[in-house]
Amino acid sequence: MNRRWKQRPHGSTWGDWGDDDQLGRLNLVGPEQVLKGIAEVKAGRTFCLSLPLDYPGGNVLSPVRFPPTLQPVIRNGQPYYNYQWRNMDARLTDIACDDAVLLCNQYSTQWDSLAHRGSLFDADGDGRPEPVYYNGFRAGEDVTMQGDTIVAAKALGIENIAAHGVQGRGVLVNLHDRFGESPRKEVGYDDLMRVMGEDGAEVEPGDILCLWTGLDRMIMRMHGKPDASLHEACAVLDGRDPRLLDWVRNSGVAAIASDNLAVEAVRKPLPEGYTGTNLPLHELCLFKLGVPLGELWLLADLAAWLKARGRSRFLLTAPPLRLTGAVGSPVTPIATV
Repeated sequence: MNRRWKQRPHGSTWGDWGDDDQLGRLNLVGPEQVLKGIAEVKAGRTFCLSLPLDYPGGNVLSPVRFPPTLQPVIRNGQPYYNYQWRNMDARLTDIACDDAVLLCNQYSTQWDSLAHRGSLFDADGDGRPEPVYYNGFRAGEDVTMQGDTIVAAKALGIENIAAHGVQGRGVLVNLHDRFGESPRKEVGYDDLMRVMGEDGAEVEPGDILCLWTGLDRMIMRMHGKPDASLHEACAVLDGRDPRLLDWVRNSGVAAIASDNLAVEAVRKPLPEGYTGTNLPLHELCLFKLGVPLGELWLLADLAAWLKARGRSRFLLTAPPLRLTGAVGSPVTPIATV
């Protein structure tokens, strides 16, 4: 039994890949899945699935996340940007630039690591819930903060996913063509199964599920100046549909990505008398199953190309930054068809 916990959440995968596992269902993405993804490459064409990292723009979608800020590196007391080396040595003709970035890791196209969302859960069986993450890793011990500024996920950091690699077979489900941009549609189990059945989109264990809703197209149209209409537009998964959650649990999907803010519906009022998570799909995927979530991906062009050819599968290559201790990461996914 894992020393960090005596009991695990119902229906979780804690311990299934060992006491110290930090990958969750990405363990299902191995050589066989890579080969399945490669087998989907027919045309040799690639699609960049990342928004520009300064998009959506502003902080309408999230008040705590801001666009990246670039600044010059300082060399010899001067900004090392359009730096003329003749200032140091008159014989030199070089001009050079170096820059640094202040970046909110989950502002734009991103992966959530398994340290992004945890829960209060009685893992040690003493009758008192404690703050824990996937596989029983502890807040304050494994995911730490010193003062108000120094943070580190000593376990479950995004670097674990990066080192493993995220490359395998992607399966795209086109929700936009069924539900449009407005009004926002909360997609439950029946809706998702109907769309997948009509499109012939099949998901097998180890696949990476990608959901296109059209929000990426709206974001690009707004040219970095989004408005609040994004909150009420395009399809989102209904994280409170128990059958949908059961399907995610039983499907064996290794990761889920979408072009919207959180994959599932956010800002929903809680039912009267309710206690529990405000993001049920996040709790299921990140906390219980170890399924990373990708958000704000750029899927529109890929979706159109696949639809025109009656396809839904492709090779997906989407490693996060190998940024030690981070709980999320920008990503530039590439789909190869």
